[in-house]
Formats: sequence, C-alpha cells, structure tokens
Amino acid sequence: MLDYAAALSRTPADASEELVEALRRELGDEGLVELTGSIAWENFRARFNRGFDVGPQGFSEGAACALPDHSVPP
Repeated sequence: MLDYAAALSRTPADASEELVEALRRELGDEGLVELTGSIAWENFRARFNRGFDVGPQGFSEGAACALPDHSVPP
C-alpha cells in the first residue's frame, strides 16, 4: 500500500499494473477505490495547503501515538 501511495504521489502519478492488480486481489474493487480516493484526497490537501503556504497549526504538538506492548502475550 505504501508503494502505491508513493507511486500516486509522484508527478506524474504512475502505478504499475502489477501493483494495482496485487492490491485489487488483496482489497477487492471497492477497497482499491477507497484507498485510491484517500491517497488522492491527501495529495489534494497537501498541494492546496502548499499553494497557500499553510503551515502546521499546532493541533498535534506534543502528541504521541501509543504503541502496543508486544512483550505481553494477548
């Protein structure tokens, strides 16, 4: 999925047929559409913000994402 996101984020956007087909087998058509839409939306937002020089607003300042403790069996 990360390779697909990177491929669609390049200019020009170009994902190989092999990569698309592998994702289609894993996610199905609906999942591939949802993934592609999410990637496209985030690229739109990033480029839009860049165009207006929108910087960080501090919403996540000091925030951290807690990671699961894998040392304890589930």
